[in-house]
Amino acid sequence: MDTESARADLAAWQAAFPEDPYMADTQLRSLLARSLPPERLAALESRASAFAVDVTGIVGPAAARYEQRAHLPELARYDGIGRRTESVVFDPAYDSAGTAVWASGLVALSGTSGTAFEQATLLYLLSLEGEAGHACPATCTIGLARALRRVGDDCVRDRFLPPLVDPDYATAVRGSQFLTEVQGGSDVGANVCRAVPEADGSYRVTGEKWFCSVADAGQFFLTARIEGGADGTRGLGSFVVPREIDGAPNGFALRRLKDKLGTRGLASGEIDFDGALAWPVGPVEHGFRTAVGIVLNTSRWMTAVGDAGMMRRAYVEAAAYAVHRRAFGRPIGEFPAVQRTLADMASVSVGALHLVMALTGLEDGIDGGTAGDEQVLLHRFLVNLAKYLVSCQATEVVHGAIEVLGGNGAIEDFSILPRLYRDAMVYESWEGSHNVLVAQVLNDLRRLPILDEVDRWLRAAVAACADGDLATRLGEELEGVLAATRSCMVDASVGDWQFRDVVGRLGLLAEACLLAEAGEDALARHLFTTRLANGYRCGDDGDLVARVQEVLSAMG
Repeated sequence: MDTESARADLAAWQAAFPEDPYMADTQLRSLLARSLPPERLAALESRASAFAVDVTGIVGPAAARYEQRAHLPELARYDGIGRRTESVVFDPAYDSAGTAVWASGLVALSGTSGTAFEQATLLYLLSLEGEAGHACPATCTIGLARALRRVGDDCVRDRFLPPLVDPDYATAVRGSQFLTEVQGGSDVGANVCRAVPEADGSYRVTGEKWFCSVADAGQFFLTARIEGGADGTRGLGSFVVPREIDGAPNGFALRRLKDKLGTRGLASGEIDFDGALAWPVGPVEHGFRTAVGIVLNTSRWMTAVGDAGMMRRAYVEAAAYAVHRRAFGRPIGEFPAVQRTLADMASVSVGALHLVMALTGLEDGIDGGTAGDEQVLLHRFLVNLAKYLVSCQATEVVHGAIEVLGGNGAIEDFSILPRLYRDAMVYESWEGSHNVLVAQVLNDLRRLPILDEVDRWLRAAVAACADGDLATRLGEELEGVLAATRSCMVDASVGDWQFRDVVGRLGLLAEACLLAEAGEDALARHLFTTRLANGYRCGDDGDLVARVQEVLSAMG
């Protein structure tokens, strides 16, 4: 093959990416059709299709520019005549992308309860471009808006919520969340940033926040230790801090911006507070409950959704490349090893999508006020499990796509994959490290009757599986992993050392069960056989070739 033919093949690969990636995503659309009533589905489809076109035509090209090191956000602490502004300057392309994101309604929907499926779909589509500098600001704004709407006092909610849910990017206010302190990290109870009450019900916040994503936000959500309060997490309040008071910085100074591995278009910094005016978000004595139960859990859910979107993009890029790239006289997609890689990526990515959409259904009910106690318990388990498992899977799937592209997959301006890989690795650490999330799941299982709900949930999924042999295998695995979970719950010498392995297996089983319940039998069988089946030996998997072909056919 000559060089011009090879370049023509690469151009065909680039052109293969759908103009409307929502309409091309049959797995996502099928899940939504099963989850939503017709009228709500029709409205979402129209909104999602329009935004998907904007993601492809506006957000993607803009992000390709402002994610480059020469165009990253810059700190500007003073204006031209020396007044302190503590501002962040972005490339103009950043605002172009933001305009499209905010106009989609992704953030504005936060003003209405029970719109989790709509928001998850829009964030998933945005995440086809990675974090893109706006997924985190959108998520943080959604979390703050939800907290204000659910638990904020009337006067605080009426003052701070409306600008957060404005769909016009030029006039909207973005939210942020500043929880981490240099000595705290995941140990939030060690935080020392303090809040001193004022006579009018406001507070003055003083202290340092170590990892401040959306450092340019107009409203900061943060935790601070209430003066005279208890030690540990019980003494923390949740507050909203406006960026400006009377047009000047509200008692804060931006120390520096973080130079991150990924999510580079997003401005993350270190911020010092010195008597910043703040207002409680909800009852001040429930501050930690608000921070975790609403704000942090919202971010964990949406981070998992974003990971699913990145996996979808990675698969689409790799699958199209396998069709158009030729080696040794034929398309590389004809080689068994490439087909196997694509099938593995497909089963993991679609399984993850089903898991995060199951979580989204619980979010929808909780935010809409229709969830019962059982759903709340299952959500408490699934929000931490999904964030842990799906973020690990995203890095793996993007890595697989880079492998399919070979050396080209490591080139920043050849494809989106290097950016997706960097962003996926950052997502792994957001909103709690893996070990912290796993420990939280184990602690919750030991304290609450959560495992009974997980048991019922997964048994119902297995019972709905039309493939009898697959249902039997899933049921047997369920018995084993539930027994292992119970062992970890009652024996700390087992659980503290081994539960991460067990909960990962439980999460994979949940993905396989959900796939089977939805009739995605080929994907469920492949995920189960390659990730869960015990005693696998080379040559034993006699169904491998047929199963891979089924998986790739199911993906279209």
